[in-house]
Amino acid sequence: MTDKNNYSGFDTLCIHGGHTSENNRAHLTPIYASSTYAFDSSEQATAIFKEEEKGYVYSRFGNPTIQEAEEKIALLEGFGLTGKTGSPLQLKALLHASGMAAISALLLSNLKAGDKIITHYSLYGGTQELIDKILPNLNIEAIVIDFHHLAKVEETIKANKQIRLMYLETPANPTLQCIDMEALSALGKKHGLTVCADNTFATPYLQQPFKYDIDFVVHSTTKFLNGHGTAIGGILIGRDIEMMEGIVKKTHRLLGGNSNPFDAFLLTNGLRTLGLRMERHCSNAQKVAEYLESNSRVAHVNYLGLKTHPDHNIAKKQMKNGGAVLSFELKDGFDAGTKFINALKVCTNAVSLGVCDTLVAHPASTTHVGVPRDKRLEFGITDGLIRMSVGIENIEDLLNDIEQALIS
Repeated sequence: MTDKNNYSGFDTLCIHGGHTSENNRAHLTPIYASSTYAFDSSEQATAIFKEEEKGYVYSRFGNPTIQEAEEKIALLEGFGLTGKTGSPLQLKALLHASGMAAISALLLSNLKAGDKIITHYSLYGGTQELIDKILPNLNIEAIVIDFHHLAKVEETIKANKQIRLMYLETPANPTLQCIDMEALSALGKKHGLTVCADNTFATPYLQQPFKYDIDFVVHSTTKFLNGHGTAIGGILIGRDIEMMEGIVKKTHRLLGGNSNPFDAFLLTNGLRTLGLRMERHCSNAQKVAEYLESNSRVAHVNYLGLKTHPDHNIAKKQMKNGGAVLSFELKDGFDAGTKFINALKVCTNAVSLGVCDTLVAHPASTTHVGVPRDKRLEFGITDGLIRMSVGIENIEDLLNDIEQALIS
């Protein structure tokens, strides 16, 4: 938790937020490559273990390098927001070894056998597999419906008293489906549900789910927050400080999905340029989407910055702009998509997203290969769909590369 929320600018917070001076006065918080920490006395050891005194014990429980990343991201998610008393919103963050570790800790700290989770179509493939293949073994059931139809959502909640948690991912991967966080959170709260959101695609630069009274936010920090493809990571942020310090922290520690100092150091350095990078990512993505939409070889484009996207108005309501990721399908389907990807010279054929260079992937054969085809098609992830995470290269080079690949 932090109260260092006194900067007027988002970019300033990216650089200075969460940082505290350390004993040797290093300009940047160093990599604390230590598994354990010493105590001045037996009495101090007891006090720290009982959390009567602040201090570090063991790096699975906490580490100075990791703490700075946690503090900074909590500040960014709460930037400019206020709590119920009108004071700056206080949030607690826990850094994990991956986005899936953060999501697992979130679900396992909030659900028990017999509970149900309600969620929507077109989730990240790993999340979809977790709720399909792991949660059922724990007697936790997922109900998947279209979150655009609020009346149907409420009807489903009323008919399933075991629903305890609503899980949102917006924008969703890879169809860029966007759902109304304000309306859904209000609906969830009306029925006493815990409401959670995956904010990986948007980052707090574009949207802040806590603005809509959402309880928990998760990120794969591997993506835009790190921004350079140098480290895997995930983070779980919550507004209920007592719960975050209690069962959530205990679940995090005992599952063992903690981050490490080196990855945390890389993440913190990446965060320092988040605002600048996102501005360029999004500007480039808008221009690439407009070009693709005008090209006769492209069947359709999914990008929230285009008025043709069915969720464009929802995105305008809760996002600063259309974001940095798009997907599209060529008119000749799978074969044309494969040929296009193979012909690219500037863009990189790779999974993941959110790095400085433009990454292009084929979800049906990569990120969603573990999702049954019928379910994948139901979610709008067709055989020939191509996902593009637009980087920060010069836009002329990107458009030239896309054009030559389309006509090759």
